[in-house]
Amino acid sequence: MPENESSQPADFIRAAVIEDLRTGRFSRVHTRFPPEPNGYLHIGHAKAICIDFGIAAEFGGICNLRFDDTNPVKEEVEYVESILQDIRWLGFDWDDRLFYASDYFERLYEFAVALIRKGKAYVCDLSADEIREYRGTLTQPGRESPFRNRAVEENLDLFARMRAGEFPDGSRTVRAKIDMASPNINLRDPVMYRILHASHHRTGDAWCIYPMYDFAHGQSDSIEGITHSLCSLEYEIHRPLYDWFLDELEIYRPRQIEFARLNISYTVLSKRKLLRLVQGGHVRGWDDPRMPTLSGLRRRGYTPEAIRNFCERIGVAKKDSIVDLALLEHCLREDLNRRAPRVMGVLRPLRVVIENYPEGLVEEFDTLKNPEDPAAGTRKVPFSRVLYIEQDDFREMPPPKYYRLAPGREVRLRSAYFVKCVKAVRDDRGNLVELRCTYDPATRGGDAPDGRKVKATLHWVSAAHAVPAEVRLYDRLFTKENPDETDDGSDFLANLSPHSLETLSGCWVEPSLAGAKVGAIYQFERQGYFCVDPDSAAAKLVFNRSVALKDEWAKIEKAQRTR
Repeated sequence: MPENESSQPADFIRAAVIEDLRTGRFSRVHTRFPPEPNGYLHIGHAKAICIDFGIAAEFGGICNLRFDDTNPVKEEVEYVESILQDIRWLGFDWDDRLFYASDYFERLYEFAVALIRKGKAYVCDLSADEIREYRGTLTQPGRESPFRNRAVEENLDLFARMRAGEFPDGSRTVRAKIDMASPNINLRDPVMYRILHASHHRTGDAWCIYPMYDFAHGQSDSIEGITHSLCSLEYEIHRPLYDWFLDELEIYRPRQIEFARLNISYTVLSKRKLLRLVQGGHVRGWDDPRMPTLSGLRRRGYTPEAIRNFCERIGVAKKDSIVDLALLEHCLREDLNRRAPRVMGVLRPLRVVIENYPEGLVEEFDTLKNPEDPAAGTRKVPFSRVLYIEQDDFREMPPPKYYRLAPGREVRLRSAYFVKCVKAVRDDRGNLVELRCTYDPATRGGDAPDGRKVKATLHWVSAAHAVPAEVRLYDRLFTKENPDETDDGSDFLANLSPHSLETLSGCWVEPSLAGAKVGAIYQFERQGYFCVDPDSAAAKLVFNRSVALKDEWAKIEKAQRTR
């Protein structure tokens, strides 16, 4: 049984599993990941996936993938397919254990009939608004429905006619008969079935009544022989209902255990809110790189290894908290630093002419693909008389502690030569358009034989060989750590950042990137990590910035270690 170095379980869920195996409550471990196909998976689901599949693997067990597809109004095949893709991309597999709650519609119907026969469920004619009114409040008990004491035979007849499609949507429900005075509102005669004349993505028009999630979930777990039903914390108050259904039906009972859901600063992880972002045109779709969806993170350049590492580092807790977005970014940097090839790209180009460099001459310099991976080898970068550097790498009037290029100042060009600025060229309107420089041929490779030093090394690309590119710089989608906190009482959309995306055209990258494949990730030296976007075409590459090089979380960890 997996334990940490101190011989203690890593968290309370693993402790519970170990205890269940020790006492014989269960002789095996069988979990499930149960997404509802009503949206795309996000980073919060990644945490649940890692817990469900990870714990099963640690204990030599298995994990099912089961779609809880009980609401045809909100579910789509597109969501099913995206979820399958995302889980596989994250590195997990359900083998032959792909299930749907809709697989069990007939069994669930029979379960409802059994509860009606026991006098534990009834058909109710109250409207949805009336049911809410009768339910009561946290401080006041509810009132019994006037239809609560219908005869069993009448309930069975009405339920059969509901299934046959005799009644319109919303006209009747099937409710469990529990306790309208219970302090747990979920036990105040919850709805088990509602009428929905809507076509289902798998069963078509075979059904016009659909089970509620709370009724379908536990029974589906039971049918599949799940041992540990691991849920996020909001389902803790639903656990008594989960157990009540299984006990009243006298069927196999899994154990439900709840853990804190993931919350990340400057991020929303509600599918309802994410859907509003998509439908409102605030982002470009579910896979917009600003979205916390797995498809969005993948398009931005996040790796499955970085996400799994993040989920492992945040651990499993019983209490909700907010995780700093900087930690997620740190996990990505840590992973990409080891694997991403280094290249040079100029995002805001400034033309440089090296006046004493021979016209027509082209040299090639060997430079490391990744200094963190010696086995990666080197790449060749062409050098010529006309180059591009970053506009920010030159100041005509340099401020204190600015060590980059300025009139009369010498700097190093990465892997190439020392160059000195001799003139700044401006157009008729005073705009800087070009630098005139000289180079020292003796500094080939980037070092001076006389031992003189320079304080800055600049990246560059050869103008004659550079590949055109568009670069999209992504930042936080929201301006506040908690997007739901607003100053004027409005909703989270008021905190959308107007600067979450900056698109740069006219960028140039080194020629080794010509033909770079979609999804490939590189470190642009001194700029950050960038991923090739699907919008790329033969005429122009498009790069998404995955994350900048500045690492706030690394500074936090360093400060903690030195205390």
